[in-house]
Amino acid sequence: MKKKLVLTRQTLSPELLALAGVPAQLRNEDKSVSYWITATYEDDVLRGLSCIPADQMSILGNIYIGRVSNVVKNLNAAFIQITADGGQGYYPMEKQKNPIFTKKIGKKPLCIGDELLVQVEKEAMKTKDPVLSTNLNFTGNYLVLTTENTKLGISSKLEHDARLHFRELLEAHKKDEYGLIVRTNAKNAADNEILQELEELEQEFMHIKETAVHKTCFSLIHQPEHGFRKTLQDADLASLTEIVTDDREAYLSITSYYEKNPNFAGQVRMYEDPMLPLFKLYSLERELRDALRERVWLKSGAYLVIQPTEALTVIDVNSGKNIAKKSAAENFKKINLEAAGEIARQLRLRNISGICIVDFINMDSEEAKAELMHAFRTELKKDPVPVQLIDITKLGLVELTRKKVQKTLREQINFQKSVDE
Repeated sequence: MKKKLVLTRQTLSPELLALAGVPAQLRNEDKSVSYWITATYEDDVLRGLSCIPADQMSILGNIYIGRVSNVVKNLNAAFIQITADGGQGYYPMEKQKNPIFTKKIGKKPLCIGDELLVQVEKEAMKTKDPVLSTNLNFTGNYLVLTTENTKLGISSKLEHDARLHFRELLEAHKKDEYGLIVRTNAKNAADNEILQELEELEQEFMHIKETAVHKTCFSLIHQPEHGFRKTLQDADLASLTEIVTDDREAYLSITSYYEKNPNFAGQVRMYEDPMLPLFKLYSLERELRDALRERVWLKSGAYLVIQPTEALTVIDVNSGKNIAKKSAAENFKKINLEAAGEIARQLRLRNISGICIVDFINMDSEEAKAELMHAFRTELKKDPVPVQLIDITKLGLVELTRKKVQKTLREQINFQKSVDE
């Protein structure tokens, strides 16, 4: 599989801003706001889109010294202030194992006034506060070091022999006070590269643990890669064949990043054609517009309607303009199979997360339903974000969940809304 990343910095048209829900009074102001647009292609098919404001930093992955402002017993949760201006996050206490306190008030596991290291695990979503964790993660190219989960985990995408090798290698070198996750990128890395990164991550963790007690509350202790640099860090180096950008700053940053990653065998290309900008060459305006609209047309003439709500996302499959000479049952199965592939793609393009309900066209055949679920599950497995396909309900609706990590494409563009709320 050929995988390509296209990266460009661009201002967005009023039409795109309107589709993302940006209020009319803010659209003129947004003309000066530029976005890092990253498009991921797999075998020349667009599979991923992100549109991050260039001058707005995400707090996802940041580690702060937070102060417990409230403990809510009936929720088994706490609210922890992480910034001096009152910014706070939600901390589910059932996940608490061995927090790193910089100041402890009482004898209970967590008390109002306690100060401790917390990491932003999920960004603020709509009206919800960011979700915090005391299981601090330090991410490298090949490994992730975790502070509360002290087990050794290995990516399921690695071959069986590779998994056994990494387990044997790392169990001999890791310490009991932290855990490790071996990333897919490790498959082509030499043992000495893996061990060198382990040493660097361990030193970073130990330095933070030892120095945090001497820093003031609400200090930002650690900030991971963000924006397009985060996309590069998360990319599967072995499958990435090309990165194309028309931004000089990004080009220099990318080439510098990959000089330190010998496992990247792809090409980094600086695109320079003033007559046809990269944004136009890849029709990214149209791709963004299509990814923000409710209706998605399929090649067969059928279409999807994708409607996000406060609690979940509803996806409806309609036969639309599809007129086939085949039997109705065969035609409905064909439309549903086509829709399954496109729904999996749209989940990634729009970065839809949480609960999704899909209303496929009704089919009476149990065999056809089983074939549809198998095909849908196969497509969803290609998603780098964990997706769980639940089942078909008695009403014929298909349930699935997709892990919440980052904001949806719409929320990325309409970032003022999140700030105002």
